[in-house]
Amino acid sequence: MAYNVYFEDVEVGQEIPAFQRRTDFMNWNRFAAVNEEFYYIHMDDEAGKAAGQGAAFGMGNLRWAYVLNALRAWIGDEAEVRELTLQFRAVNHKNDVLTTVGVVAEKKQENGENLVTLDVNVVNQDGVGTSPGRAVVLLPSRVDAVS
Repeated sequence: MAYNVYFEDVEVGQEIPAFQRRTDFMNWNRFAAVNEEFYYIHMDDEAGKAAGQGAAFGMGNLRWAYVLNALRAWIGDEAEVRELTLQFRAVNHKNDVLTTVGVVAEKKQENGENLVTLDVNVVNQDGVGTSPGRAVVLLPSRVDAVS
């Protein structure tokens, strides 16, 4: 099996590669279709205004998916995302540019597993963090890959 990253290659403070998307209406529709999330506040500017957000606003779970995409791109298909927690602290509007960022906060071996904890966030084009959280990934060891 080929992995993107091994436990021995990770250091506390290391940043993972950013994952970026413009949240246009096409991306919202695709996500809404797959997740049955066709709510007026996400599709109609008037409904978004009535909800106090100025216009239609994006789904929180779409940002969740962006974080998972960033993690998967970093660790590869064979490693495992064990945990993910996010807080939705700001809305995103159509055509915002969202960038998922992550920094290794801790790495440890526990019960024979190589666990890496990351502080993650989804930052908008103004540099505002919209979804702070934590992720735990299980990574392979180079030692195990050789034996």
